[in-house]
Amino acid sequence: MPWLCIFIMDVPMRIAIFGTGGVGGYFGGRLAQAGEDVVFIARGAHLESIRDQGLRVESIAGNFSISPASVEEDPHKVGPVDAVILAVKGCQVEAAAASMKPMIGPKTVVLPLLNGVDIPARLSAVLGHGPVIGGLCRIIALRGGPGLIRHLGANPSLCFGELNNTRSARVQNLQAAFTAAEGLTVTISSHIVADMWEKLLFVGPLGAVGAVSRVPVGLLRSVPETRAMLRQAMQEVRNLAQARSIPLPADVVDRAFAIVDRMAGKSTTSMQRDIMEGHHSELTDQVGVIVRLGIESGVATPIHSVIYHSLLPQEMLARGEVSVTGQPDSRRK
Repeated sequence: MPWLCIFIMDVPMRIAIFGTGGVGGYFGGRLAQAGEDVVFIARGAHLESIRDQGLRVESIAGNFSISPASVEEDPHKVGPVDAVILAVKGCQVEAAAASMKPMIGPKTVVLPLLNGVDIPARLSAVLGHGPVIGGLCRIIALRGGPGLIRHLGANPSLCFGELNNTRSARVQNLQAAFTAAEGLTVTISSHIVADMWEKLLFVGPLGAVGAVSRVPVGLLRSVPETRAMLRQAMQEVRNLAQARSIPLPADVVDRAFAIVDRMAGKSTTSMQRDIMEGHHSELTDQVGVIVRLGIESGVATPIHSVIYHSLLPQEMLARGEVSVTGQPDSRRK
């Protein structure tokens, strides 16, 4: 009887990167480099540069480029995909979720890589609960110009998982795609909601205290008053998580502070930089969310409240919601 040979070929995942900035550009670029079928959603000069010259990535882990690169502005031209990786600013979540609907099929998974513990719920409010999982990443990267991504620091890593903590086939498939890529590490979380809270406990207070003090981490941590403010802000997040039955480690604040003390003295967070440069930021998603959830849960968050309310007028101005006179911006429609 002749041998029956069956050849099974790996079929690339069809993955859309919604938000081709530092995060989306880097991780999407690595997936494309590994052979996945990646389409980048971009617009303006960024889109045209990627279309004409490909996506260029300057990285401390090694420069690379994707050329040609598949890029579109209109999700309708993309159609349903296996996965959408969302990497926009928090204030753009609802609009992005509505725009990505043409790419959502019955088996599509949506992985958000934003800072903020309420992002999955906000996505689910637009897309339904089915497609959405939880996720986070660690990387220092930014868009360096049209078609250019700059990875400046940190060993890039991703962590994601189902919101009900099951180890589903779809998250394992997504993990396999990332595992095949260079320049990053990936894990499936056993409790992604807790992991998201733990990251927020670190990045939110550090960005908040950095933004209001206007100094980098080296000076912030060396002045007793701002050091104490940072620790208290982290403890507020810890207290709120405990009240909401989020299982964070007992020593989570000490562990976060140990990272702060190891950071390069000139370091700043992306939220801090956005605020100091007058850009719209993730203030609402990293600081305001703690104030809101604190009120809902009956947990005091005085440091977050003072910082959020102090920075809110500038944030509203940066988003074009008001003019410098305090009146609604007449240019905003």
